[in-house]
Amino acid sequence: MKLGARMMKTGLAVAVALYIASLLGFISPLLAAIAAIFSIQPSIYRSYQSIVEQIQANIIGAVVAIIAVFTLGNDPFIVAFAIIVVIGLTMNLKMNENTISLAAVAVIALMDSTDQTFIYFAASRFASLILGILAAFLVNLMFVPPKYETRLFTKIDTSTNEILQWLRVMTRQLSDEPALKYEITRIQDNIRWTDHTYLLYSEERTYFKGSRFSKGRKLVLFRQLITTTKKSFDVLKAFYRLESKIEQIPYEFQDALVGELDKLINAHEKLLLSLKGRIRETHKKSLRQIEEPNIPMLVEKLMKEYEDSNHHPDKLVFLPLASQLMEYYYQLEKLKRLLKSYQKYHPNNYLQTTDK
Repeated sequence: MKLGARMMKTGLAVAVALYIASLLGFISPLLAAIAAIFSIQPSIYRSYQSIVEQIQANIIGAVVAIIAVFTLGNDPFIVAFAIIVVIGLTMNLKMNENTISLAAVAVIALMDSTDQTFIYFAASRFASLILGILAAFLVNLMFVPPKYETRLFTKIDTSTNEILQWLRVMTRQLSDEPALKYEITRIQDNIRWTDHTYLLYSEERTYFKGSRFSKGRKLVLFRQLITTTKKSFDVLKAFYRLESKIEQIPYEFQDALVGELDKLINAHEKLLLSLKGRIRETHKKSLRQIEEPNIPMLVEKLMKEYEDSNHHPDKLVFLPLASQLMEYYYQLEKLKRLLKSYQKYHPNNYLQTTDK
């Protein structure tokens, strides 16, 4: 089992909340631990965002619970009604699910039966919940935030390389169908996590003017890297769907398709290597002679093949492939321009990947 930073932070926040609650003699230290679990966030910025919202939600829950107890009592159906009211109020304020859940916990905790003075009992439990939120916030500040930039580029690099390898295998009809089907699902999940990591990276705060400009350019570059990776994945899925029909295309066009797609793959790999600083600024002659992909010419050949086939219905299935290849080519050209612009302002600022 791999222990991540989120697990470590959650465990530490619970320990801190329980220790301080016991030290201060709170009636319900377990409530502090529960609040700490709900309040842990993946980044410092999200922790800043959530602390005010969670305190507001707990105040709403406490106020509704106190009013309900004094006016209607604490019958189970009254507790249920109070929870419905609190959930409705917090949802109207567009609070997140963890915050809403914690507000519901506050209602249950405060409306519990007790032999003590209700105000003292409610205040103590409310304080326990606030303590748990503050403990989670403190732990978030103490932990060094993960390097989302490195993590993001690692995910992009890994997913892209896997897609390009499968494209090479697919175009030569060497792929194993069950294995590729599984890999497509797995790569799709990886791309989803890449989007999530990009969101976390975009939320990281920068405090110096120079860093803000650099971060802004990287955000644009990373967004285009992700878009280009997704387009290469669309091409892979198109080939996967057409695997049984590729043989209908004349051999001359099959050779042209494989050749142009190889150039496209090489261009994509070259851009990633350039981002890592593994390509010289002045390329060797042999590297300069690598031909650039000519996807528009390839698509024209495909359209001509479609016209020459007297509009045979089966030929229509290749039109989406032509569209995906053109879109992939367009996004790759856009990535090339953005990378050139980025390296103009940051010539030695290469991106790093983490070891697996």
